[in-house]
Amino acid sequence: MAIQDLVRWLLPKEDHFYRFLERQAAIAHLGAQALATFTPGSDIQDVQTRVQMHEHEGDKVVYELEDALQKTFVTPIDREDLQKLSAELDDVLDLTNSAARACALFGVKSPTEPMTKMVAVLVKATAELERCLPLLRQHDYAGLMVASRGLRAMEKEADQVFRSALSALFRDDTIDAKTVMREKEVLENLEHAIDRCERVALTLAHLAVKHG
Repeated sequence: MAIQDLVRWLLPKEDHFYRFLERQAAIAHLGAQALATFTPGSDIQDVQTRVQMHEHEGDKVVYELEDALQKTFVTPIDREDLQKLSAELDDVLDLTNSAARACALFGVKSPTEPMTKMVAVLVKATAELERCLPLLRQHDYAGLMVASRGLRAMEKEADQVFRSALSALFRDDTIDAKTVMREKEVLENLEHAIDRCERVALTLAHLAVKHG
């Protein structure tokens, strides 16, 4: 047993760090669900306001975790791993908000089919993050590995939608440049948000190997 692991075993465990991460995952899912309410006939400004509300809520949890790290000598896992997971979860929510903000800023009045498909994948991926983050607290490393593989498969699904949508946009001569730029910006933010879900998956797999 490594010295740091022995110290963690002997001293009281600061399990509230797990709660911070679990809360971030839950808020990321709420943000994705809020973005999914952007449907034909809905008001993107209202949608963006709700997503941004969740983004601010997520930021508060990040600050709370950072403050707790400064005040805590012994953490349940390495503080660098806690900070990395927190930053990656925060990125998911930030990029979800960026997608909503791009829709509002550039006047996307209704989501395209590829946008809707990618948002659906984002909702599914963040739901899986919310489900699997408690497995870290439970030391269910086998479960984390399974969840990690599932999230990576979702990222590949979204990547196929993204590439097909971009190809269609640039190949269609009837689509004006403004529309191409507008839709490309939204799709890229969605692709990046789902990519960050995969990064969380890879970090969880790393922790499963490290501690399992």
